[in-house]
Amino acid sequence: MTQAVSQDVLDQLFNHARTHSAWQPREVSDELLHQLYDLLKLAPTSANGSHGRFVFVKSAAAKEKLKPALSAGNLDKTLQAPVTVIVAHDMAFYDQLPKLFPQADARSWFAGNQPLIDATAFRNGSLQGAYLILAARALGLDCGPMSGFNNAVVDEAFFAGTSWKSNFLINLGYGENSKLHPRNPRLDFAEACRIE
Repeated sequence: MTQAVSQDVLDQLFNHARTHSAWQPREVSDELLHQLYDLLKLAPTSANGSHGRFVFVKSAAAKEKLKPALSAGNLDKTLQAPVTVIVAHDMAFYDQLPKLFPQADARSWFAGNQPLIDATAFRNGSLQGAYLILAARALGLDCGPMSGFNNAVVDEAFFAGTSWKSNFLINLGYGENSKLHPRNPRLDFAEACRIE
């Protein structure tokens, strides 16, 4: 890559993109979700560990299973969204490292070191959730990432008996722009950055 993307792309990914809470009644196809994952999986993770795991909650039954975990403020917008992604991470990610990072015995770096497993899984699963947001925006979807749910309830309902743990949720679909609030301020460079 030797050149910057166009202003239109920057606008779609950042400048004009917003966090949505209201949704048009338009379906998000399974094919589009496959395309979304195929993009986000290419972005970097530590030792190519691909720590993130994603559950695309679409069906009425799956939404009902998610419902008890949601805070009151996130209930309506999540039930209305065409898809809600449970962004999770696999606490046994290192078992995939012989396949994903064959040039070294990377599994041995993690096996038995729970603090390193915890930090690495959480950090890289979070990164992959952010990649999902950018990939979704690139594919023309709107996003509504959020906390405001009970992780233990989600983990019991969706991940019992597995090594997956939930991190955050992202509502996906086609946002209802007429219901957006004005964009809140952001910190400027001097408040958030230093060049040393």
